[in-house]
Amino acid sequence: MTLNDNDRSIAAFAMLAHATVHWFELAIPIFLVVWLETFEISIAAAGVVVAAGYLLFGVGALPAGLLADRYGPKRLVLACLVGMSLSFATLALATSIYAIAVSLILWGITASVYHPAGLALISTGVEERGTVFAWHGIAGNLGIALGPFAAATLLLALDWRVVAVALAIPGALATLYGLRARFDPTAAVADDDGSATDGSSDALSAGEFVSNSRTLFAGPFLLVFAVVTVVGLYYRGVLTYLPELLNGLPALAVIEPPAALEELSLGDYFYVALLVAGMAGQYVAGKLTSRVSVARGLVVVFVGLAIIAVAFVPVSAMGIASILLYCTVLGFALFAIEPFYQEAVAVYTPPDGRGLSYGYTYLGMFGLGSLSIALGGFLLDHATMAALFATLAAIALLGAGIALKLLVGPAPGSESASTESTAAADD
Repeated sequence: MTLNDNDRSIAAFAMLAHATVHWFELAIPIFLVVWLETFEISIAAAGVVVAAGYLLFGVGALPAGLLADRYGPKRLVLACLVGMSLSFATLALATSIYAIAVSLILWGITASVYHPAGLALISTGVEERGTVFAWHGIAGNLGIALGPFAAATLLLALDWRVVAVALAIPGALATLYGLRARFDPTAAVADDDGSATDGSSDALSAGEFVSNSRTLFAGPFLLVFAVVTVVGLYYRGVLTYLPELLNGLPALAVIEPPAALEELSLGDYFYVALLVAGMAGQYVAGKLTSRVSVARGLVVVFVGLAIIAVAFVPVSAMGIASILLYCTVLGFALFAIEPFYQEAVAVYTPPDGRGLSYGYTYLGMFGLGSLSIALGGFLLDHATMAALFATLAAIALLGAGIALKLLVGPAPGSESASTESTAAADD
């Protein structure tokens, strides 16, 4: 089916914002090398500064979800774009690593708003959710690839402070576009039961937050939250260390890059190929969400990720073509799971709590999921590469088990229907 005008308007706004979030997110590590030299600090100290921003990027998702339910997702997304752009622009004024830390913390806080607000907007405003989730994910991957590329390219000719301001310009342009965008944020649910939020609710007091959270986790969302956390553990665990592991493979060390690109290794190119393949994975999976139950899709992709993790060690000893094929398959599967878990949140939660639901979702994805970074570093330092990928395979199988329980459980909405029937009988 083709998208209607409202779907297209929401899709364009959300895709632009999503790409901008990841544009900033992946540009930060490029600046890290410059900051080490400029402020003469240790790698450990710089890592703590960067980690602070990334941590808040995940932790802030939960309160952001609450704000999305109260004030409406569009306002929150616009605030996110403004905040990220200003935070990056203030980097140019930094005179110490402490000032850098303040800017990155502000970026993390404002960036954390996007995922719960943007996904809530799609889930309540878009009729063809699967298709839009797919394009939305592809836009995020474009930001992931273009952000570091733009930062690295501009730093070849410009001072890093000028580059920081230059990178903030797309965020400002996205804000201007968003201010002009017109759409109905509740078009997909407004006719269901009148429970869709339009941002006018004054709920979400402390007591209602606890009550709404209990309601969410008393139902199938508990399993959805567990699934998303497992996705985060696998995602951070593999993507954090894969570039370093690829660059250390003997098969990739035999070919030197062109002189103009001597700072990059073949492993970096393969990593880019993985991200490009991820765009295809998101598109295909997004289309499948309208044809396959989300729980079934999650089981299949998790099993695939487990097999892919086990295959890394033997494939790493093969030739360049095999390794490139492996990266392509991994990227496709790793990002194919995103439309399925995003759709699962939309299927297994009520419309008026969608912002809260996505807040918890990205608390699990980016917050709890980041624990695998420490675990992966420990395994690589004190065990072997095989131990890391065996652990990732076990994590994926755990996800498959949780998704299987979701698959064989009650159909979406049956709990609410049962509750309503019981309440009617009591009346």
